Amino acid sequence: MSANHVETIVESGTEVFIPLNKLKKSPKNARKTPHSDAAIEALAASIAAKGILQNLVVEPELDREGAATGFYLVTVGEGRRLAQLLRVKRKEIKKTEPIRCMIDTANDAHEISLDENVTRENMHPADQFAAFKRLADERGFGAEEIAARFGVTAQVVRQRLRLGAVSPKLMQVYRDGELTLDQLMAFALTEDHARQEAVFEQLSYSRDASTVRRMLTETHVAATDRRARFVGIEAYTEAGGTVLRDLFTEDRGGYLEDVALLDLLVTAKLGREADTVREAEGWKWTEAHFDFPHAHGMRRVYPHEVELSAEDQAALEAARHEVDQLSEWHQTVDEIPDHVDVRFCELEAEIDRLEAKRQAYDPDDVARGGAFVILNHDGSLRIERGFVRPGDEKPRAEAEPGSDAQAPDGDGGAEGEAAPDGDGEEGDAPEEEDDDRPLSDLLVRDLTAHQTLGLRLNLSEQPEAAIVAVTHALAAQIFYLGANAHVVGIQPVRTDLAAHADGIEDTPAGKAWADRHANWARQMPRDVAALWSVVVELDHDSRMALFAHCVAWTVNAVKLPWERRPRALATANHLAEAVSLHMTGYWRPTVRSYLGRVTKARILEAVCEGVSSEAAERMAGMKKAEMAEAAEQLLAPTDWLPSLLRTAKPQGRGETPIEVTSQQICSQAAE
Repeated sequence: MSANHVETIVESGTEVFIPLNKLKKSPKNARKTPHSDAAIEALAASIAAKGILQNLVVEPELDREGAATGFYLVTVGEGRRLAQLLRVKRKEIKKTEPIRCMIDTANDAHEISLDENVTRENMHPADQFAAFKRLADERGFGAEEIAARFGVTAQVVRQRLRLGAVSPKLMQVYRDGELTLDQLMAFALTEDHARQEAVFEQLSYSRDASTVRRMLTETHVAATDRRARFVGIEAYTEAGGTVLRDLFTEDRGGYLEDVALLDLLVTAKLGREADTVREAEGWKWTEAHFDFPHAHGMRRVYPHEVELSAEDQAALEAARHEVDQLSEWHQTVDEIPDHVDVRFCELEAEIDRLEAKRQAYDPDDVARGGAFVILNHDGSLRIERGFVRPGDEKPRAEAEPGSDAQAPDGDGGAEGEAAPDGDGEEGDAPEEEDDDRPLSDLLVRDLTAHQTLGLRLNLSEQPEAAIVAVTHALAAQIFYLGANAHVVGIQPVRTDLAAHADGIEDTPAGKAWADRHANWARQMPRDVAALWSVVVELDHDSRMALFAHCVAWTVNAVKLPWERRPRALATANHLAEAVSLHMTGYWRPTVRSYLGRVTKARILEAVCEGVSSEAAERMAGMKKAEMAEAAEQLLAPTDWLPSLLRTAKPQGRGETPIEVTSQQICSQAAE
């Protein structure tokens, strides 16, 4: 029986099978926006697994004279027709595949199409989650198989399965409309129903998803934590640790649940690294610490420059020559070949290795000193070398020849001879004196007092000599422990900034300062007695640079809540102006450094000042965590600083301070 014949005899409401290539889209279809590719993919997967579950509704196509053409217009089911065409394209079926259809010529085709898309209600998401879980539990389908049968990704299936595993109590709260889907997804972070319900009971009126996640993970460690990065997720899981993963947000590797195990693994690995450093470098001791022990109370020694061996010097020159040669050969090439790029990296590593040999610790320092092996802020290993414990210090006379271990005038008293009474008068001495007998203490004090006065008078007229004396005094106390070799009564007082700002030593500025200090320390003579000559022999610029470094070592502009020193802080502002300090070179506003530690109003104020009031207004409705992250991105290319870090600029009369204007604008934006 031909299709045309069928068309002439079938009645409205009859179910028939029509070849796919005889079906067309109806121009009366109410859906004008085309189906998405994802929707067609999902329908194709469903039909492939289960067949067409619902008939297509069609009407015969008629030509201008009203005769049947043999084709049918799809009033209801256009998506299913497109899904089958996709299967034809994939060669899963033939283009003549029979499609079960229902003939409808009694109703208006446009109205039927509209009714199909309007008069229906999607199942509640909770029912969908439960149904997916049932497929997994009762039929043993994995995420990939379910995904294939419904035309979605395996990740989507895993998310729905995780949601289906949420506590029935919370699922009912979600069904009742008292939890949003975002909040339910936050609870799905863990499969522990008791934990989910406990957190739900602790929530106040605010059930923000970020709050739920924070409470669920407050006893865990993020995979981005320095401890997790140091040990590695694989090593942690191999040791029996479990990882909690969030399927609904970018969790960057999840959350490690066994913190005690993680700390144990970190301690063990740090200990092994410390042993390796001690054995390889010969230090008397090494200690492993999570953080640098700032209160160690030890003197630090630094490496000094040494000559490279002839072999190393030749190797260094050869490596540099090859780098120059490769650079010359490829200077006109747009893209360097991979093998050349690899060779460049190898040569640079070799040059760095050989250059490092120019700095070496004195063997005596290594034999009595040690190193701290520390876990850096980014999970890398940090080694701080050259610390000498007080009990391992050399005796003073041995360590510092010519220092205060000898008599003030350089002559030691005769062995077994008692020193004269410091309160005796010179006239009380016998008339016939031994020329080798030391002067009385009183006379020594008298003479050296006159010498001191002479030094003061002469030094006050010679600024260059004064700079030498002060530089020597500062350096002697900063770079030597207990040397007492200075004559100028200036004492440097240093404030440990790491005690006030966590991780400050790991910032680029902190590392730059440590490198600068270590560079000066390497240039100090081993014996403090030789320091004066070193300072005198420096050229003017080098001497002033050392002087500036020693003075800078003592600067303290830290504002503590219990201290009241407004004049000192005002002086710090003057100093900032004098040195043209611009803190954007040393500090940036990030979530960690500022934005995550202030109120939403402060965040909006920062964006308003640094970007625009319009940008602040667009962020006003965000939650704090999202607002802080967005503000970090907006402020990154700007030079914005909080008022506490700004260096004042002189203003002319009648000028309006920028800060005041910005605050007014931002106040309006926040409102």
